[in-house]
Amino acid sequence: MHTRRLATLALAALLLAGCETERELVSGRENMLAAAGFSVRPADTPQRQAELKTLPAHKFAYQQRNGKTVYVYPDPTICDCLYIGDEQAYQKYHQLALQKQIADEQLQAAQMNQENFNWGPWGPGWW
Repeated sequence: MHTRRLATLALAALLLAGCETERELVSGRENMLAAAGFSVRPADTPQRQAELKTLPAHKFAYQQRNGKTVYVYPDPTICDCLYIGDEQAYQKYHQLALQKQIADEQLQAAQMNQENFNWGPWGPGWW
């Protein structure tokens, strides 16, 4: 009985940690959107709230307005808002996202190559 309770608590802790990680990912994405030039429009009226709920959360959508492409990124969970940007902001966002991905991969590789990495049976110079 005690083991089952501990397992349940451990599972709950992992799920909560996963939620926080997802929140951090979304928050980081929104920081990049702002840096790329997207403007933020709060869902501060009932009409905006209703419209925000019709859009897929945390996914880009686009539409044509006056012959120009406008990109939107709805966020009903963190800021309860809609990010709006043009083609230039959208391209800049993807550029920033790629730079972040490369930096994250480099950090991960550096962490794996630290001197205190336990090579175990492979040995430190197996290649």
